[in-house]
Amino acid sequence: MCFFDQHLFACGDWKWGYFRQHCAQEYRTGETCGMKLIMSTFRVGNKCKTCEKIDTKTRRRATELEKITRWQRDGSRFSASIDRASDIIRGLDKEIRDLQMERYKRATTFGG
Repeated sequence: MCFFDQHLFACGDWKWGYFRQHCAQEYRTGETCGMKLIMSTFRVGNKCKTCEKIDTKTRRRATELEKITRWQRDGSRFSASIDRASDIIRGLDKEIRDLQMERYKRATTFGG
């Protein structure tokens, strides 16, 4: 039951911070007992790295969709570009889904 800082992000995710204090069970210098308790919580104004990656990929997906609608309006001249952009969107969808699953697993797993 050693004490650590906690960083709480704007998206609701959190991570462990620096080690702060030993508990009564652990007497060796530089070692912890393995049980983590929160000494203090620091609110961080931005999102975690995973949420920032999700936001970036979502914005990229939106720009690809805008390109496809613009090319479809202009006619059938851009069929290869439309196919390529559709492939990019499928890849981005998979990456976004994987990042969301990673975030969900981290949120439901004890210990972060």
